Amino acid sequence: MSSLPATPTAEAIGSPARAQFEAFLDEHRAALNGCLDGLTEEQARRSLVPSRTTLLGLVKHATFVEQVWFDEAITCRSRAEIGIPATPDESFALGAEDTIVTVRKAHNDACAAARRAASALGLEDTVHGNWRGPLPLRWVYLHVLRELAQHCGHADILREQILRDQELFGRERFRGG
Repeated sequence: MSSLPATPTAEAIGSPARAQFEAFLDEHRAALNGCLDGLTEEQARRSLVPSRTTLLGLVKHATFVEQVWFDEAITCRSRAEIGIPATPDESFALGAEDTIVTVRKAHNDACAAARRAASALGLEDTVHGNWRGPLPLRWVYLHVLRELAQHCGHADILREQILRDQELFGRERFRGG
């Protein structure tokens, strides 16, 4: 089960914009991390599309996203200094050391670090470490939310296919097929 805190977005309705952004970010962070719930290592790594996209790879990529937007963009440290891949595509690559436990821990740690990095800034404060140039923190929150929402959709579809295949395979084994 995911250990990310999730403030129900309904509780944030009357809150300031910052609290609303953070509630939606945390909800999507938890949902993406939760896509690995109850899966085997093989299922989490299963490739169902021609790209490197797997459920485990999506959570690993989300870790990269958190580090790009809340470390690189805020601190102006380079990706090499942070120790992350140079490109988004590389962030989906899985090594032998990548397990459900290690990827989830890295994701949880990156989300906690993102919260700390942004905590001293206001929504209209400018970050300077992105190749696009100076951006307000509000734009960073919106961009990350958009990316997490997109990847949650990918994860929903992949997980549904994996669980359907498991169900079908289980029925065939039960029937001796």
